[in-house]
Amino acid sequence: MLDAPAHQVAEVVQGTLHTHPRPAARHALASAGLGMSLGPPFHHGDGGPGGWIILFEPELHVDEDILVPDLAGWRRERLAEVPDAAYFEIASDWVCEVLSPSTAAFDRVEKLPVYAAAGVSWIWLVDPALRTLEVLKLHVESGSSHWRIVQTFEGDKPVRAEPFDAIELRLKRLWSA
Repeated sequence: MLDAPAHQVAEVVQGTLHTHPRPAARHALASAGLGMSLGPPFHHGDGGPGGWIILFEPELHVDEDILVPDLAGWRRERLAEVPDAAYFEIASDWVCEVLSPSTAAFDRVEKLPVYAAAGVSWIWLVDPALRTLEVLKLHVESGSSHWRIVQTFEGDKPVRAEPFDAIELRLKRLWSA
C-alpha cells in the first residue's frame, strides 16, 4: 500500500513514489474541457464515431509502475469490459497529460518512457499556460520505441487532432470557463 497523503496524486515510477498536489484551476479547466469535448462523440457516440472508453485520472498499473494520467482512453475492442477494480492493468491507447509548472518535467522525462514501454499509441501534452496541444505518436523501430511529435496546435482555433480527428476540437474550450 502506498504511504501518500489523501489530498495528493501518488504515482510510482521505477520504484520511486512521487506525490503531487491536486491540479490547480487552470489545469483542471483544461482537463475537464477536453473530457467534455471528447466524451460525447467518442465515449458515447453522440455526434461522433464512438468506440472509445475515456476516463478522468484512471490509475494505470504498468508492470511495477503506477501512473495517473489526467485522461486516458481505450479502444473498446481492447477493453471489452471495464474492470471492477480501482485500477487498470491494460495499457490505454491514448493518454493526455495536462502540464503544470510543477509536473511538466516529470510528465515528459519520467512518464513518457513508461507509456512507450507499455505500448500506449498516442500521447497528448496540453499546456494551459502556453495554450498548446502537442500530439505524440509512438513509433517502434528495430525493437526500440520512441515518440514523434506529429501535430502541434496553439491558441483558440478549432483543430483535428489524432487519434480523435473525426471531430473538430475547439481549443478555446480548454482555456476558458
